Amino acid sequence: MFDSLSERLGSVFEKLRGRGALTELDVRAAMREVRIALLEADVALPVVKQFVEDITTRAIGSEVTRSVTPGQQVVKIVNDALVELLGSEAAGLNIDVTLPAVIMMVGLQGSGKTTTTAKLAKFLTEKQRKKVLMASLDVARPAAQEQLRVLGEQTGVATLPIIAGQQPVAIAERARQSAKLQGFDVVLLDTAGRLNVDTALMAEMAAIASATRPDEILLVVDALTGQDAVNVANAFKAEVALTGVVLTRMDGDARGGAALSMRAVTERPIKFAGTGEKLDMLEAFDPQRVAGRILGMGDIVGLVERAAANIEQADAEKMAAKLAKGQFDFEDLRSQLRQMKAMGGLGALAGMIPGMAAAKKAMDNGAVDEKALGRMEAIICSMTPKERSKPEILTAKRKIRIAKGAGTTVQEVNKVIKMQLEMANAMKRLRKMGGIKGMASMMAKMGANGPGGGGLGGLGGLLGSALPPGFDKFKR
Repeated sequence: MFDSLSERLGSVFEKLRGRGALTELDVRAAMREVRIALLEADVALPVVKQFVEDITTRAIGSEVTRSVTPGQQVVKIVNDALVELLGSEAAGLNIDVTLPAVIMMVGLQGSGKTTTTAKLAKFLTEKQRKKVLMASLDVARPAAQEQLRVLGEQTGVATLPIIAGQQPVAIAERARQSAKLQGFDVVLLDTAGRLNVDTALMAEMAAIASATRPDEILLVVDALTGQDAVNVANAFKAEVALTGVVLTRMDGDARGGAALSMRAVTERPIKFAGTGEKLDMLEAFDPQRVAGRILGMGDIVGLVERAAANIEQADAEKMAAKLAKGQFDFEDLRSQLRQMKAMGGLGALAGMIPGMAAAKKAMDNGAVDEKALGRMEAIICSMTPKERSKPEILTAKRKIRIAKGAGTTVQEVNKVIKMQLEMANAMKRLRKMGGIKGMASMMAKMGANGPGGGGLGGLGGLLGSALPPGFDKFKR
């Protein structure tokens, strides 16, 4: 997400950080590069012009030229402007109403509307503890209603029973009435789509909205379509009272033009972003966190949330107890590898940790193989329980057997053994520092010097060191 833009802006700001003082010419030259980077990211031209004009006006003032760290101050100005462009604050759903709250999902065919409906239902059920009912109003697309029913089974969310031949408005009214009678908190209406915005589609959307008086009308658009997504949003906005936008396939949108243009052009907030195909890969859209990712400052809050969602409390407590004693064996390493895979792999984690932009770039360029996690786990799985708990007994003969069992080489086995040894030594050093509390105290003393500052850079290095050493040895 935003990889190309993040890389371009990162190179611009790196030049500014290296200067002890900045003149107006320096700032204007940097802003020209920012303008080009935004246009290459497919951001709408009017949005780019206004954005660059605003930050240039602020950046050539005394706020920057008299600053002790002028380059850093420019980064802060751009960060603040990005947050404002994306909507300033996260826009939540308006569902604290007389129950049931009605959310109407609209969009073109192929935008991922039905899957997003299921993702949102899962999000509301698990994150906000809401009782949700889903209903498919798509009677035009073959098996559309059946698709939502299957997704409901996968997510554990109730779906409205299908009545053959019933029309969209009647289905919507039945869904709202059923939700009211059965005590549901939220009813999600998955409407039909078309290949293009047409009169028939808009008439149907208007009829459903009139019959159900929805509290939210969310437009689902594909971020990969770039400015077409913004055009579609404008077309729907002209005909339907949109309250927000959901951008799908954000994980595949390296440019990010749709996200950066959407709020400014449509005047409607982006409320959610789909970040993958799995049904739990839907994130509430937070402008401050997204701006941080774009500028390579990571997303620690997102990292913590992802960890909380994928790491069992009991496992975390068990690991903490062992680390407190300075212990770390192959079972612990295998557990860490599985957790990292569940959280999205090396690339996803590196992109969320401040100061790890270079590491992520190396992964994207193929310097480090994402499949290394799976190969390392296979090696550990080829060991006996005794070998995992007592690495010191791994003789040459045992290593050959392990390599054959994992379908790899003895050299690869040795790399995993070295990694475990380095991590075990790191745990012992951590214990001497006072354990986790001692490390937390050290982090607090480091402080944070604002967006992209030395404090965050240091924190990124510290968090980066939490990744098992030696990943760079696992080439493609």
